[in-house]
Amino acid sequence: MKLSPQQDNRERVTSLLNEAYSCRTNNLKRSIELANQALTISRQINDPALIAKSLSNYALFSMIIGEHERSLNMSAEAIELYRVLNDDKGIADAKYNIAGVHYKTNNYHLGLVNLVDCINTYRRHNDYHNLARSHKSLGTVYEYFGDEKNAIITYEDSIAAAKQAGDLNLESNAYNPLSGIYLKKQDIAKAAELIERSMAIKTQTGDIRGLAFAYYGRGKVHTAQKNYAQAEDDFKASINIHLEMGETLGLGMAYHKLASLYVEMGRLSEAKVILQKGIDHSTEYRVSMVMFKCYHLFYDIYKIENDPVNALRFLELYLKERESVINAQTLKVIENYDLINKMETVKKEAQLQLEKAEIIEKKNHAEQAAIVKQEFLSTMSHEIRTPLNAVITISALLADKADKEEQELINALRFASNNLLLLINDILDFTKLEAGKSKLEPRPVNFRQLLDNIRKTYDNLAREKGLALNLVIGEKIAESYALDETKLAQILGNLITNAIKFTYLGRVDVLIEKVSTIGPFDEIRFKINDSGIGIASAYLQDIFESFSQPESITTRKQGGSGLGLAIVKKLVNLHGSDIEVSSTEGAGSSFHFVLKLKRAENPNKKKTTYVDNLEGKKILLAEDNMINAMVISKLLSNWKINVVHAKNGVEAVEKSRQCVFDFVLMDIHMPEMDGFEATRLILSNADNPNCKTPIFALTADVTAEYQDQSQSLFNGFLRKPIEQDKLHEALMVSSGFNAGVH
Repeated sequence: MKLSPQQDNRERVTSLLNEAYSCRTNNLKRSIELANQALTISRQINDPALIAKSLSNYALFSMIIGEHERSLNMSAEAIELYRVLNDDKGIADAKYNIAGVHYKTNNYHLGLVNLVDCINTYRRHNDYHNLARSHKSLGTVYEYFGDEKNAIITYEDSIAAAKQAGDLNLESNAYNPLSGIYLKKQDIAKAAELIERSMAIKTQTGDIRGLAFAYYGRGKVHTAQKNYAQAEDDFKASINIHLEMGETLGLGMAYHKLASLYVEMGRLSEAKVILQKGIDHSTEYRVSMVMFKCYHLFYDIYKIENDPVNALRFLELYLKERESVINAQTLKVIENYDLINKMETVKKEAQLQLEKAEIIEKKNHAEQAAIVKQEFLSTMSHEIRTPLNAVITISALLADKADKEEQELINALRFASNNLLLLINDILDFTKLEAGKSKLEPRPVNFRQLLDNIRKTYDNLAREKGLALNLVIGEKIAESYALDETKLAQILGNLITNAIKFTYLGRVDVLIEKVSTIGPFDEIRFKINDSGIGIASAYLQDIFESFSQPESITTRKQGGSGLGLAIVKKLVNLHGSDIEVSSTEGAGSSFHFVLKLKRAENPNKKKTTYVDNLEGKKILLAEDNMINAMVISKLLSNWKINVVHAKNGVEAVEKSRQCVFDFVLMDIHMPEMDGFEATRLILSNADNPNCKTPIFALTADVTAEYQDQSQSLFNGFLRKPIEQDKLHEALMVSSGFNAGVH
């Protein structure tokens, strides 16, 4: 598509400016010509943004060649345009040029102020290219007033930023002055290493202008090494490039160093000629730092020549120039030196803000992930457990009336539905453990009998795969311990199931032994060994992470939620212990942990049977799922309880006003009004005859129990699928009876 003349001109300006900036390292005259063309076109099309950018680039090149007034004027005009455009980064670019003019003349404090502003702006924008340039210039300012410590830090900051920007030339630009500082510290080896690194980079990249500064730096190193011929060659090479490129500051510095070399070599006449060139150049371009250094070197020469008149004259010139520059600048620098501390504070604050932002982002992400997880668990558990409630309860009711052939089908149905329920319960248990809601509920348990029951539970699963499931209990194990039977069964059940899943030939051994006795407590080691496929060593550190399975075994052939071992670890931790694993691929795995259990008397637990103490009780059942309502009603009627059904929260509140109930079973998720709101209305109305009636939450939502509003509303939670024992126990306790143990 053909561009409009306006668009074509904009692209042309952008191209001119890019080329001008690129060729600044080897052809400054060309850079100025291109910047001038870009400025002319920008003004013709009256584009403020391009005018400002053209002015800023033109000012940069003018600053480098010593056209200071032009640079300041153009930079000031660019800043006005950038302010209208609300472009703080553009303002920083123009201020960088202003800073360069000031520190290259005699206004170090103004250079300092502008550079600090630039650095703060570039840091906000993560502009590492310009950060590298600004840090290098600031290091030069520090050097001018003798702060070598901050100069080193700032040059190193420049190098770090250049590496971030991937700019070798900017990186090497900081090596040059850094080498000079190490030379002053008499670390010639370090200085030589840095300058050679700079020379190599400049040669590689073809940065002619930068190469002049590298020659200058290497000349100083050669001088320190007494390699005078090499030093002279390097200083002359530097001078020639600076003359060709029009670099003012670098040329003045090179004149002074070459003259210093000649003085050291005893070539005083040549030194005077070069020094005069340095003074003439510094006077023309107002490079005061070079000027008073040249005056001081003239003073040294005339002292050597025993010419006190000229020595005194140049000493006075030196002192006058130095006093007018350094002393005045020192006062202003001291006044503004808090900017240095401020800059460091801003730097640290920026880092802290970045870290804070990352922490907040992670926190928000974690909170959002937690919300999503809770919503997922709530929806998934409700949607699966609701129909599962009907399947399990109906199969339990049918089992009492089925013949032998039907019994086999019902058993298969119950096995499949119970497996599905185990997956849902894994998620429920893991959620409770993560939320810190799970607690140990120890009571006396026949330990040996419990272990044998666990073995029997999984023996058929092992036999179906042709595996031997062996239980070995040490002779020193007591008959009974006080422990949380459910949680220990869950730990061992998960480990045994896991071992059977991933073992295809051989055996699974459950080894229980006492390792020590401490008063009334025994320390018991539990070890589950298998001859299965094993676990890769690289994966062992992740094996207990949630939803985690090695890639080598995630064929889904084994199934499972991926939460089993995560739950095991958290349950073992809940006991104040930890679980360990060792494994060899192809040879099997071994999981082991130690629990501290208190010895107890044999509880002689009797079989639980349902009694008729609930006969004649009246229950209000709020349940929107008609199948579940029918199943629960049938179960309750077997206990001779009268059931009144409400199909939603509104109907439940209405029926609660009509008569007194002994219990209310309240589904949580219902249309029109949910169980939370219905319960709140019943309990908060003193005129409601059921305002003190026990209300149990009846829910398939695994997260409902943890919601803050749940704690004060309900007398308890009964989860779907309905567990008959727990439902019967809850109703019996609320009626003031022992929970059906006879």
